Amino acid sequence: MGRGHARIPIGAALAAGVACAMAGGAASTPQAGGFAPAGGFAQALSPRAFAFPRDHGPHREFRQEWWYVTGNLEAATGERFGFELTFFRFALAPGAAPDAPPDAAPDAAQRPVSGVATPPPSSAWRTRQIYMAHFALTDVAAGRFRFARKLSREALALAGAQAAPFRVWIDDWSLEAASGATVSGATWTLRAAQPGYEVDLVLEPLTPPVLNGEAGFSRKSAEPGDASFYYSIPRLEVGGRLVRDNHPVAVRGLAWLDREWGSGALGAREVGWDWFALQLNDGATLMFYALRNRDGTRDRHSAGTWVEPSGASRPLTSEEVAIDVLDHWSNARGTRYPSSWRIRVPSLSLEVGVRPVLADQEFRSAPTYWEGAVDVSGTRGRAGIAGRGYVELVGYAAERSSPRATGAKALLGR
Repeated sequence: MGRGHARIPIGAALAAGVACAMAGGAASTPQAGGFAPAGGFAQALSPRAFAFPRDHGPHREFRQEWWYVTGNLEAATGERFGFELTFFRFALAPGAAPDAPPDAAPDAAQRPVSGVATPPPSSAWRTRQIYMAHFALTDVAAGRFRFARKLSREALALAGAQAAPFRVWIDDWSLEAASGATVSGATWTLRAAQPGYEVDLVLEPLTPPVLNGEAGFSRKSAEPGDASFYYSIPRLEVGGRLVRDNHPVAVRGLAWLDREWGSGALGAREVGWDWFALQLNDGATLMFYALRNRDGTRDRHSAGTWVEPSGASRPLTSEEVAIDVLDHWSNARGTRYPSSWRIRVPSLSLEVGVRPVLADQEFRSAPTYWEGAVDVSGTRGRAGIAGRGYVELVGYAAERSSPRATGAKALLGR
C-alpha cells in the first residue's frame, strides 16, 4: 500500500509468529492492524530529505519496509500477463546487526530516541532481520492466477538488502539495479520463479521517484508515528522473458515500483485499504489509497498522487477523489471483494472505470488479500482515455489483519 498509502506488511503477523525461532528471543505481540508499540526504533514523525540511489536501499533503523513491484506485460502474440513481486523486511529488535553493511547506519535526524544495546550474535544463524517475498502471476488467456511466498532470515546471506549497488533478495528471487549512479540511468533487474511460471525482466525507470504525501511523509492516522516515508516510480519500461510451463515467452510492458518504510501501524479504527495504481495511455498516472474504518467509512487520511505526462506531480486529498463500487466478487469461503469501480476526480476532469482482467486474483496466505491486474477506460475532459494498472484490497478476508499488512503493508501496505 505502494505502494503514501498504508500498506502494512503483509507478513508482520507471520513474522511475529516465527520471530522467536529465527531470532532466539521474544517477538512483539501482534495487535489489530500491526505490532504492538515497541521502543528503540526510529519513527516517521516529519518530512525528511530523500537521496537517491541511497534510499532505494534498506533503512534498518525502522521496524519494517518493502519494495513493491507490479506490472502488466504482453507477448508478441498479444497474450496478456500481470505480475507482482514484493520484498518485505522486518526488524525483530532495534539496532543494526554487528555485520550490517555501511549503508545501514541511520540518518542523524531519524535515530531512535533510546538506543538498545544488543549483544553480538551467538550463532551464524542468529538474526535481527527477516525477509518475506510474494510473487504472483496473472495469465489472462489461460484464466490462471498463481502465487508463491518465501520467508527467510538475513543470516548467512540467505536474504538481505543493500544500497550500493542496490539489491534486495531471498534465495533466487531478487530485485536489483545494475547501475545506481543516477535514477534515470539505472537498469533494474527482477527475477522470480514458482511452479509453472518464471520471470526474468529488465526494468528501465521512465521517471524519477515521485514523493507521496507531504514531500514523501505519509500519515496513516492522527496518532504520531502512524506514518511512513513513501515514494513511487510509477512508470518503468519492462522487457525480458516469462517462462510458462517450461516454454519461454518474450514480453514487454510497464511496471510500477512502490517503496515505503516506517515503524508505525494503521490507526486503531482502520481495518484495511483499497489501493489503486493506474497508468494511463497519455502518460499520466494516478495512485490513491482509500483507508477503511471499522464502521465502513473512508478514513480522512486516505490520499493519493497524480502525475502529469510531463512528470509534474500533485497530492490528492480524500475529498478530491470519489470511488463508487459497481460490482463484487466472492471467493469459495464467502469473502466478498469489490471488483469494479468508477473513480472520479473533478479537479482533474477525470472519470474512469476500473475492472479486473480476472475476477479471482486473491493471494491466499496469512493474511489473505486481493491484488491484481486491471483495465482502465474513461474520459479526461472531453477526451477518451484508457490504461492499465493494479489494485490491492486488504482487510476483507476473515483474518482482518493487513498484508503490504501487518504492522500498517506492521506498516503493510502491502
